Amino acid sequence: MSFTYKFGKILEIRENEKEQQAIVYDKAVQRFKEVAEKLYELLKKKEELENHQLNKIQTGMPIQEIRFHQKYLMNLQKEIDHYQNLVIHARHHMQFEEKRLIDKNIEVKKFEKIKDKEHEKYLQHIAVEDNKIMDEISTQIVAREK
Repeated sequence: MSFTYKFGKILEIRENEKEQQAIVYDKAVQRFKEVAEKLYELLKKKEELENHQLNKIQTGMPIQEIRFHQKYLMNLQKEIDHYQNLVIHARHHMQFEEKRLIDKNIEVKKFEKIKDKEHEKYLQHIAVEDNKIMDEISTQIVAREK
């Protein structure tokens, strides 16, 4: 007589769901990293451009070139704003997927805990049955000796 967990299939399904959710979460983290890195690059580029423009203004720079840099900076700022929104969205998505992963982990742990308790009950039941058999054998041996 071997132990069979009555919710074994459900536990297996929940574990598969947890693994799938972990993959989804990893993708969300990767997307967040990509967008955040792009935002960082744009901010760095803007800072470098502003420093370059400041140096050029101090050494003398034509008005046309200043206008060109200002227009370029405005476009760069629009792109930065866009990526800031993308970072916010990616962060929220990542946090949402993380919560779902935590929920799946909790669900699996519940079923594993139930399985452990049922296995303990099964082992106790086997021990009781073994003791009954041993008592019966002992009683038969004593009865034969009389």
